[in-house]
Amino acid sequence: MQAAPGGAGRPGRGPELKRQRPPSAGAASPCAAPHRPAGAAAMHPGPPRAALRLWLSCVCLALVQADSPSAPVNVTVRHLKANSAVVSWDVLEDEVVIGFAISQQKKDVRMLRFIQEVNTTTRSCALWDLEEDTEYIVHVQAISIQGQSPASEPVLFKTPREAEKMASKNKDEVTMKEMGRNQQLQTGEVLIIVVVLFMWAGVIVLFCRQYDIIKDNEPNNNKEKTKSASETSTPEHQGGGLLRSKI
Repeated sequence: MQAAPGGAGRPGRGPELKRQRPPSAGAASPCAAPHRPAGAAAMHPGPPRAALRLWLSCVCLALVQADSPSAPVNVTVRHLKANSAVVSWDVLEDEVVIGFAISQQKKDVRMLRFIQEVNTTTRSCALWDLEEDTEYIVHVQAISIQGQSPASEPVLFKTPREAEKMASKNKDEVTMKEMGRNQQLQTGEVLIIVVVLFMWAGVIVLFCRQYDIIKDNEPNNNKEKTKSASETSTPEHQGGGLLRSKI
């Protein structure tokens, strides 16, 4: 008898089947999904949450800024004194503003003074406790129900010295006195002119009355002259001849 092809010289047995071992952990199966290491999920996540949060915060900030009022305009500083000043500004007509916020600081100094007031429609604010001969920078913000507006353009101003303020005050007083004197002189001149005009008017009225009286008396004088002339003339005879007197 011949041995079977698969039998290794063992008669009476059929062909032996080769046993397939399961693939080891390191061997890659052609049908299996690719294997990922343990830390791959942590290294390559889906959409990053940090970027999503950043995007949402930017959108919210843009919406808030769209609803917030515009920055104040025409910011000016007036009534400058050695220790005080007044800040005034304007807002757009179509915006509802319920308050304001002012930031004040010295130039080249980081110290900041913040003034805020709500439930008001005023467009000015007084700054107190300033130092003389000092430069300051102010910003103004408008406040509405939606929030605060961006800061206005910075305004730089300098407080005067006390001596300069007193000198300017004295000059103003002298100017006011001179103006008062000039006004008094002008008032006196006007009164004199008015009195002269009234006197001339009175003279003209009297002249007109006298002229009317003279005008009215002229016919009476003419009548009297005519009457006296007729009385002194020689009477005529009815027949047309002159009457002769008897001697």
